[in-house]
Amino acid sequence: MAPQNIIAIVYDYDQTLSPTYMQEQVLFPRFGINPGQFWKRCAELVREQGFDNELAYMKVILDYLAMDRPTNAELRSLGKQMTFYKGLPEMFDELAEGLLTPEHEEHGIRVEHYIISSGLKVIIEGSLLARYVKAIFGCEFAEDAEGRITFPKRVISHTQKTQFLFRINKGLLDMSQDVNDHMPADIRPVPFSHMIYVGDGPTDVPCFTVMRKYGGHAIAVYNSEDPSRASFKKCYQLATHADRVKHIAPSDYRRGSHLRLLLEEMTAEIAAGMVDERRRGAALGVVRAPGH
Repeated sequence: MAPQNIIAIVYDYDQTLSPTYMQEQVLFPRFGINPGQFWKRCAELVREQGFDNELAYMKVILDYLAMDRPTNAELRSLGKQMTFYKGLPEMFDELAEGLLTPEHEEHGIRVEHYIISSGLKVIIEGSLLARYVKAIFGCEFAEDAEGRITFPKRVISHTQKTQFLFRINKGLLDMSQDVNDHMPADIRPVPFSHMIYVGDGPTDVPCFTVMRKYGGHAIAVYNSEDPSRASFKKCYQLATHADRVKHIAPSDYRRGSHLRLLLEEMTAEIAAGMVDERRRGAALGVVRAPGH
């Protein structure tokens, strides 16, 4: 049996860790792209030609940058400019420093962070968050002989995000490994019950559903500074009417915030459950000497 001592906190990116889409924050300003025209063209490809949403935006990026396509290295450098919700990236250090008790650590329990995004992986890799996460999954461009982006290499739609939850569950983080290979539950490194998924809305519903089905935890976050309340309404619908999540919280990751308290309590509860399970296992393994 695998130790199963990892607690995985998995995040969507756009509007979950950052209030804006990464394209609008760093890509469009760098290349002088008009956001309204860009998203209008994406919508036309979806509506008129049946494109998937993620393929549409990747094609339009290539169309806009046809004359002077950047390299992935150039796109990665844009990640340095990315900004996040309050409390990030400080939360990652704070969780590492004081969340788990010495007893938890004696049992080898640790917390790992993952990002699954329909945005561009390479931009997230260039951000301040990259050093804190075990793995980043996102859309990717291949490169030509000159190193310039040419064609979508990997596309992650909101429905395909669930594949990467199973990759984390099975420890198959290398994309060359087949996530469909059979693996008994007791040797999977991260049971779903040891997993917390944080997302912001309907595009995260498949992941919320996997969490609910397999005993994991899920939190829908919203931007409390959105005057239209659209962000809150999405989460409210998910919790109240669609029954997809039990918990919603403002996307404030600072110490003492509602979201931070939820993350800390869920993590502590999972860790305590791991310790209890090990104690029960040890007790069952003890063979008492017969009485005289």
